[in-house]
Parts: sequence; C-alpha cells; structure tokens
Amino acid sequence: MLQHPLFGVAIVAAVLIFAAFLIPAFIKAFLRDVSSGTIRMVTWWGGSMKIYRGPGKSFELPILTNGTTISSKAINVDLDITDQTADVDRSGVPNPIKVRVLASAIVSVGDSDELIKTAANRFFAKTDDEQMSTLTDLLSSSGRRAVNLLTHDQLFSAKSGGKTAILPDREPQVSLPATVSMEEDDDPLAIIIRKACSRELTDLGLVFNSLNIKVVQSEVAEARRRQSAAEATANADIVAANQNRRAKEAQLEAERSISDKQRELEQTKLANAVLIAEAEAKRQDALAGQKESELRATQIAQAKADSEAIQIDAEAKAKAEAIRITTVATAQAEGIHKVTEAIRDGGENYLRYRQIELLPDIAPAIAQALAQAKLVTVHSSAENGDAASATTDSIASVIRTVLAAQIVTRGGLVDAGQQTNLNNDNDRTETPVSRRG
Repeated sequence: MLQHPLFGVAIVAAVLIFAAFLIPAFIKAFLRDVSSGTIRMVTWWGGSMKIYRGPGKSFELPILTNGTTISSKAINVDLDITDQTADVDRSGVPNPIKVRVLASAIVSVGDSDELIKTAANRFFAKTDDEQMSTLTDLLSSSGRRAVNLLTHDQLFSAKSGGKTAILPDREPQVSLPATVSMEEDDDPLAIIIRKACSRELTDLGLVFNSLNIKVVQSEVAEARRRQSAAEATANADIVAANQNRRAKEAQLEAERSISDKQRELEQTKLANAVLIAEAEAKRQDALAGQKESELRATQIAQAKADSEAIQIDAEAKAKAEAIRITTVATAQAEGIHKVTEAIRDGGENYLRYRQIELLPDIAPAIAQALAQAKLVTVHSSAENGDAASATTDSIASVIRTVLAAQIVTRGGLVDAGQQTNLNNDNDRTETPVSRRG
C-alpha cells in the first residue's frame, strides 16, 4: 500500500519543530546564566571545580555537577574607631591623646581561584549580618592598632611622600614606624590599617581595595581648630578693620575732594556772580545813559519842535497882525478919506446934523467930563467976546472932534482898542485957556 508523499513531509516538519523546541531546552539544561557581579562555582562528580565569573554562562549537568554563586561586588564597611595615640611628652613619658576616626573601607573577593574558594567557604558561608560584623571587627581592630602606633600630629598631618611626616604645630619631626612603608599620596593611618588587616582578609578570601579616612576628631584638634578659627576670625577682623579703615579713608578723601570741588564751585559761582553784577551794573549804566540820551534827544527834539512851533505861531501871528494892521490902516485911511469927502461935500450942515444925531449919546459923557474937569476960565478984555462965548467955542471944538471920532468908529474904521485909546485921549484933552488983559 503506497503512502501519500505529503505524509513524509509532515513527519519531517514535525521532527524539525520538535527539535527546534527540544534542542534549546536541552542546551538550557546544561548552560546557566552568570550575571554581572557574581561568581559561579561548579563542582563536578570527581571533585574538580570550575569557576565562572559573570557576566557569562556556566556549563553544568544537573546530575553530575553541583554549583553555587557568590557575590563579586565590592563591600563597603563604615568604621568608627576610638582609641589613644602614641604621643609622649618632652621627657619621654607617654602622653596619649584620645582620638576618634571615622573611615570607610572597601573590600572584595580576591581574583585568584584559591581566594574565591576560601571566600566561599569561610566568608560567604556566613549570614549577611555575620559577614558585616566580621569585616567591621577586623578593620576596627586594625584601625585601633594603627592609631596606637601613630602620634596625634601624624594623624592630622597632610599626606606625605616619605617616612617622615612634617608636623605643622611642632618643631621636631616624628618618624613613622619602621614597619610602615609610605606610598605616594597615601595617609599613614590608611597604610597601617591596610598592612595590619591584609593577612586577616586574605584568610577570609578577601582583598583590601581602599580606605577613606573621613574624619579624625580629638579635643586637641578641636582646640587647635577653635584656635585656628579664632586666629582666622581675628585675622578676618583685622582685614575687615583694615578694609573698613581704608574704605573710611577713601570715603573721607572722596568727601574732602568733593568739599574742595564744592568750595571751588562756590568760589567760581561767587566770582561769576560778581562778574554778572558788574556786567549788570554796566548794562544798567548803559541803559540809563541810553535812556538819558534818548530823553535828552526827545527833550531837544521836543524843544526844537516847540521852538519851531512857537516860531511858526509867532510868525503866523505876526503875519496875521501885520495883515490886520495893514487892513485896519487901509480901512482907516479909506474911512478918513470918506469922512473927509463927506465933510467936504456936506460941509457945516452935515456936521451939525451928526452933532444933533449923536447928541443923546455924547451929552451925558461931556457933562460928566465937565463936572470932573474943574476948569478955570481966564478971560482977557483984550480978546473979542466974553468968557462964555470962548468956553462954548472950546466945547464945540471938542464935540466936533469927538463926533468925527464917533463917525469913524461907527463906520467900522477904528477897532475897539483904538477907540478906547481915542476916548482916553479925548478925556485928557483940555480946553484952551483965555487970558484976560
């Protein structure tokens, strides 16, 4: 009976799939992961041991091998060491000083297979608390022995590169123990602790990696620290005082300079004020002179103008008066000429008519004049006629004269002023005096 060809293909595929799952599982059963920071120790049936350091894989057979894993990480141990130093006084008598050292040590499993086996049997066989306690006791005891071998100044000295440490506060130099060989840039206490505990750590399968001295405390160091702090404070105070003094001096110097500048400024202001006052006075004088000149010029111009106006007015008045006088003279001459013509034409009749016409006006005046005249008539028998006739003739002559004047005045030929003068002249006229023989 023939089988179908696809059946064989399916069997082959099934076998391959089974192998794909089975082979990794089989390999995984013989290979074990070793993570970083761990060490895998595999012991075979005959007692031989194979050590695998992670990260990696270890080859193991479930029945034929036995494996264990230990940590290869560094172990940090904090140390608190309190003990006395190896100080002596100047006479050689021991004078220990109590100190306290705070440090941090780092240890780890050794690199050789022997150290790994030793660590697995003697150290990692203990619990974690026992492991830390063992390391703390071991390192603390080594630290106390190191403190007992060093002096106080050596513990607090700076790192040195020789067997002799230079002490900052003491003149003599203290030599380190002969068993301690100084290493470059290392602390004497760390060197002694490392040397002292190396054998004990090796017995546990561990190696000493490093020791960090955090703090070294003592009453002497504290006193010195306080003294140094006091000195530093005093120095700082001195520096601050000097700085304050210099600052004060600088401030005073600045203030003095400012005062000098202000004084100079005030002097300059005063000098400028004086100059300004002088300039102002000169300006006022100039303005006063200018105003006086202007006033004088104005007065002169005004006086000149007034003089010219007066002169012009006088000239105008003189011309007007001359014209008036000329016109009056012309009118008077014309009036006199007309009176003369009238008298010539009318004769004695015209004069008599005018006497009669003006008699009411001039008779009272003549009578008053005669009353006030107090005339004395002297008549001579040698003359013709009597005294009354002579007096009458004289009065008639006066009347004719007055009549002629009145005619002229009423005719507009003589002005009022001249008429008044004429009347005054007529009043002063005396009648002629007749002498009697």
